[in-house]
Amino acid sequence: MKSTPQLTTAEQRLMDELWNRSEASVRELTEALEPKYGLAYTTVLTTIRIMADKGFVDFRKEGRAHIFFPLLSREKAQSSALGSLVKSLFGGSPQKLALHLIEDEKLTADDIEQLRAALAEKINDQEADT
Repeated sequence: MKSTPQLTTAEQRLMDELWNRSEASVRELTEALEPKYGLAYTTVLTTIRIMADKGFVDFRKEGRAHIFFPLLSREKAQSSALGSLVKSLFGGSPQKLALHLIEDEKLTADDIEQLRAALAEKINDQEADT
């Protein structure tokens, strides 16, 4: 698997479906994604084969069908995408991203309380390590 997996938009759509289902055939993926994205069977097949070549998914044979399942976790993909975003748009500074989200997004009181709790936990963890 690539050390820093980056999913294309098309790959992300397929991975979301695989993460939700755990596994699926190309036909099942096509049936799930065609109404919303207009994807043809051959498009899904080509994309999933590329994803297998990249090490994002693998498959097992069931009769004539190939049943695909994710090798890349949702968490790993999220971390990689976020790291790339921080590097490219925020000069590698997670603090700048956090400040941007706090200042530019409409946060509810519950959102703010969750952020406070997460920051307090992080501070406590760092103090315990020192």
